[in-house]
Amino acid sequence: MENIEKIIKQYKEKEIDLIQVLHNIQNDFNYLPQDVLIHLSKALHIPLSRIYSIATFYAAFSLVPRGKHLCTVCMGTACHVRGAPAVLSRIEELLGIKPGETTTDNNFTLETVNCLGACALAPIVVIDGEYHGQTTVNKVDKLLEKYVRKEEKTKGI
Repeated sequence: MENIEKIIKQYKEKEIDLIQVLHNIQNDFNYLPQDVLIHLSKALHIPLSRIYSIATFYAAFSLVPRGKHLCTVCMGTACHVRGAPAVLSRIEELLGIKPGETTTDNNFTLETVNCLGACALAPIVVIDGEYHGQTTVNKVDKLLEKYVRKEEKTKGI
């Protein structure tokens, strides 16, 4: 809660930008925990219903824990016709999860979106904000392996 208090203090004196406050909290926790939102509501004197209305309106916010790495597959028309369903299927197979789920080790969360606005790069996969264009089923293994290796390095494996 110490980090939450810093975030609250930062905004308490100013006109509150609730979206930015929620963004900061999500950066700390990788999602918006219910107990933190309740605390935020009381500390900033904002109805909890208003906080939840914003948290549920924007797809960028999550009320459930996300994995350390967020993997997003575009399923828009251009991506779809260029093989996104097969790419998604391979990612599901490798991670053992479906869109909207998180791996049991909390390493990956898989999501799909209707369009990322990068149709020239179709099919596109975004991992932790890094765009990987013209992704094929054959490229998926190496792509995910890159993030697994990053994880192993940070853990000293």
